[in-house]
Amino acid sequence: MKNHPSAWRSAITAALLCGACLPARAQDSRDLHFTQPPAASLNMYGVPGGIDMPSAEMLPDGQTAFSYSYTSGISRYNLTFQAFSWLSATFRYSGIKDLDLYGFDTYYDRSFDLRLRLLKEGHYTPQITLGLQDFAGTGLNASEYIVAGKSFATPGFGPNNEGRLHVSAGLGWGRLGSFGAITSTGDRPSYDSNSRGGKLSTDQWFRGDVAPFAGLEWDSGANWSVKAEYSSDRYETETEASDVFERKSAFNFGAEYQVSDQLRVGAYYLYGSIVGVNAQLQLNPRHAITPIAVAAPDPVPPRRQWADASDWDPSWVQSEAVHDEIYTDLKAALAKDGLILESVTLHLRSAELRYRNTRHQAETLAVGRVARALARYLPATVEEFHIVPMVDGMAGSAFNIDRSTLENTEYLPDATDALWAKARITDAPALAAQARRNEDLYPKFSWSLTPYTKPGYFDPSKPFRLDVGAQLGASWQFAQGWTLAGTLRQRAWGNIKDGRGSDSVLPHVRTDQTEYAKYDSTVQNLYLQHNWKLAPDLYARASAGLFEQMYGGVSGEVLWKQADNPLGLGVELNYAKQRDYDQLLGFRDYDVVTGHVSAYYRFDDYLLEVDAGRYLAGDYGATLSIDRIFDNGWSVGGFVTVTDVSSDDFGEGSFDKGIRFSIPIDWLTGDANRSNYGLTIRPVQRDGGQRLDVPGRLYNSVRGKDATSLTQQKAGFWQ
Repeated sequence: MKNHPSAWRSAITAALLCGACLPARAQDSRDLHFTQPPAASLNMYGVPGGIDMPSAEMLPDGQTAFSYSYTSGISRYNLTFQAFSWLSATFRYSGIKDLDLYGFDTYYDRSFDLRLRLLKEGHYTPQITLGLQDFAGTGLNASEYIVAGKSFATPGFGPNNEGRLHVSAGLGWGRLGSFGAITSTGDRPSYDSNSRGGKLSTDQWFRGDVAPFAGLEWDSGANWSVKAEYSSDRYETETEASDVFERKSAFNFGAEYQVSDQLRVGAYYLYGSIVGVNAQLQLNPRHAITPIAVAAPDPVPPRRQWADASDWDPSWVQSEAVHDEIYTDLKAALAKDGLILESVTLHLRSAELRYRNTRHQAETLAVGRVARALARYLPATVEEFHIVPMVDGMAGSAFNIDRSTLENTEYLPDATDALWAKARITDAPALAAQARRNEDLYPKFSWSLTPYTKPGYFDPSKPFRLDVGAQLGASWQFAQGWTLAGTLRQRAWGNIKDGRGSDSVLPHVRTDQTEYAKYDSTVQNLYLQHNWKLAPDLYARASAGLFEQMYGGVSGEVLWKQADNPLGLGVELNYAKQRDYDQLLGFRDYDVVTGHVSAYYRFDDYLLEVDAGRYLAGDYGATLSIDRIFDNGWSVGGFVTVTDVSSDDFGEGSFDKGIRFSIPIDWLTGDANRSNYGLTIRPVQRDGGQRLDVPGRLYNSVRGKDATSLTQQKAGFWQ
């Protein structure tokens, strides 16, 4: 895959700047320790390793690593995610100066890697890892390898004067088999500079010359380490086709410095002739950069400590004044925690409260605060609490817990598990007729004025372009489940309009970005949406208007999702019409009926999704995606779409695919809120396999309120 970085280039830059601003460790080099367990260092390809060569190490489970390396006209931007403890994936965007394969001063290439741990390191046994490098790209960086590694304690400068020596050795094919070969496993097809990329290069895997490589890394135990390695990469393309450097030696040497828990930098002397640098930022969803600050919760007041005979008098149920007082107290208590009371239904022995969470990523934290408020303000006779989180005007589920369980488990050593063993999560029933509704909720008008940035891609002469400006957003919720919303944009500066046009043979459903970028004042979206429930486990959405920059129309969706079932099923049907390039209220001639049937399945902290149907270009096919969803709102995943469009008609990349991630803002800032920074990385944007971007699709709204999500976040209940 060639000729463009994706949107993540700007994200990497911002992330590195963020990491560089993080406080460094204490500077006593003989008593320096990590606040997080140190992760394996990354090589210049962005995977665990020495300098150029890989090692057998794996990153901590869930680790996400951004890195950038540069040496003598060769640059690499890398994104690595440790999807499982035994499997990692890497997306790489690299550039080589003066490689005139396509007539550009710098040749850009995109590639994917996979690394699989075959054997975990033991007391006497090494760790063994198998790697596929650039296994589905053009093959410019293609290589396969098997590498073993072992770590040993040594004298050093860390706690107890300890350091660590890591030794690795392996066998490589392809690039890593191009120097010092000791044997061969058959003929290896050569790199095809005219390849469209995107297809598995299975005809190359573990074929051709086989060469050994090896490396040493000594971690001082403080904030620095040194590396040395023997490289089996001849760098044929870079030293012959582009002549960016001269390879004089197979040995590389370097040193690295750990600036903070997240940021590491290194400098190296490579191949006896050049100098290289590397910056790597490693983030783990389980370790927030800034701990989230929330006010301490109120304790649960056990009734045995305050209730007397009068508090058990059932006559309160008939008193309107008591109901009003309870409603007022609960509304104020929830507001203190950033929660909005939607309705309260009171009975002698039970109470149901419906609320909207506007502050906390963990829904269980909100549920816990609601439970405390109920325990504090409800009469002693009320034993059953039914807590219902609301989303977009719809009841997500019902968290059911006995008041006695709250009172008896709060201070137990295993309070969370003890409470969860007795809690019940069910589908929320219809709202009772006698419910006291919050009449202040509707109608509600809100607006915001914020800056915006919009990147532009796929121009090989300038791989990254950008538009910046201001946007005015407004929303009017005039009744429960009804929303009228829109966004206006005013561009202040940008150069996306100067990029190259589309060469697609398919209808230009996504590749006319430059045409849409020629106008400064635009309507980004303007739509009416209605959400409601057809049954306790059946959700519905209807939308009409201008959905996104390129399309408007009408859209309908139905989702079946039981609160205690990991499976969800959905159907969506859309009529979409392409908007005029000026993005005001007019339309172009192109229209299409598109829609999908979808299946969603949660297992542990993974979400598997399959969408099958018709896409914007009229093509039929399916999208398979898997995301890892962490209990604090982080998510990282990938997707693949294959349709009846041939690879020749699809163009560069052969089929649609990508990586996506979402980072909660409070994970970065420590201030509790529900905002996320999301990004999708497509190696190449084409017209095949493209879906309509409809605001407010149901599953993403509903899934955070089901039993799987609440159980995953159960530790937040007592926070």
